[in-house]
Amino acid sequence: MLDIAPKFQALLVFIEHRFYGESMPFGNDSYKSAETLGYLNSQQALADFAVLIRSLKQNLSSEASPVVVFGGSYGGMLAAWFRLKYPHIAIGALASSAPILQFDDITPWSSFYDAVSQDYKDTSLNCYEVIKGSWAELDAFFIHKEGLAEISRTFRTCKNVRSIYSARNWLWTAFVYTAMVNYPTQANFMMPLPAYPVQEMCKIIDGFSPTATKLSRVFAAASLYYNYSQTEKCFNLEGEADAHGLHGWDWQACTEMVMPMTCSEESMFPPSSFSYKEFAEICMEKYKVKPRQHWITTEFGGRRIDQVLKSFASNIIFSNGLQDPWSRGSVLKNISTNIVALVTEKGAHHVDFRAATKEDPEWLIMQRRQEVEVIQKWINEYYLDIKQG
Repeated sequence: MLDIAPKFQALLVFIEHRFYGESMPFGNDSYKSAETLGYLNSQQALADFAVLIRSLKQNLSSEASPVVVFGGSYGGMLAAWFRLKYPHIAIGALASSAPILQFDDITPWSSFYDAVSQDYKDTSLNCYEVIKGSWAELDAFFIHKEGLAEISRTFRTCKNVRSIYSARNWLWTAFVYTAMVNYPTQANFMMPLPAYPVQEMCKIIDGFSPTATKLSRVFAAASLYYNYSQTEKCFNLEGEADAHGLHGWDWQACTEMVMPMTCSEESMFPPSSFSYKEFAEICMEKYKVKPRQHWITTEFGGRRIDQVLKSFASNIIFSNGLQDPWSRGSVLKNISTNIVALVTEKGAHHVDFRAATKEDPEWLIMQRRQEVEVIQKWINEYYLDIKQG
């Protein structure tokens, strides 16, 4: 956005979502209970954006200026939904890596983890198999008397771990996030990482002697995610700070953002199922609320998305890279002449939103160029309509 704004002579406005960053409606008490957290949801956030945009346009004497909304990931979902809910405020939306079809049973529940696994499998079959086999090695420490002490040594922890699940979550997070941010250039979105970090992880795993334990190999690979900058002397597996604002997302997942996820036999993660009843019990225990399982598709739609959007929506770009596991829950085909899907084979999580670099591959340059052309067309049409009005 910073790169293309001058081309459009555009004012860039970054609006913070309520309950994230500094936008705390009840100050330090914002996360205190369901009573205050009840105001944290997508509809309220969209309404905030609508009020703020209208107010800005008024204050800047730019009532006639067209507005295009941008968003990646959850923000991408909000961008698409904003265009649907407030077409009189935004003339178009660029929704990057927006999994608007990850709800109910529209997308197979195992799709996310199947996609993560495919990223590693495509890079190296050995790498995929080592990761897949490492969970059983980790589970074996359950029955081992010195199991937790052994885990603490293997994972070079700052403090002795209290649960084997801490090690499991630590590895799981590293493999999932690295698949998401498998960018073609060096980046520091989630963590500082090299270009194509999945390949780098697999190089580490494949470089070990076949006699090495699977656990020592996956630990070394995960260390790339947590310590590419080589600044960590030891690792904190428990009680880490909430660096990515996931605390707020947990609330949203427990109320409106119910995305059922499972791991299939094909996945490199241990097979798992999803039970709405169990999920509801966890949410009740944690927040004293019951999830609204079908609310998002009731509020914004999702089923028969192509037929529905074709009949009443316009001016939305859904951009995705197929290496991003979230892409499987997004729109990957053109719906109409002005609801288009821009899909790249090697792209990762909203990579098109990253600042351009000299190392960018041709496919990424082309994707961004196409986005600019489509947005320019929307703006031209908008001014033409005003002229003819």
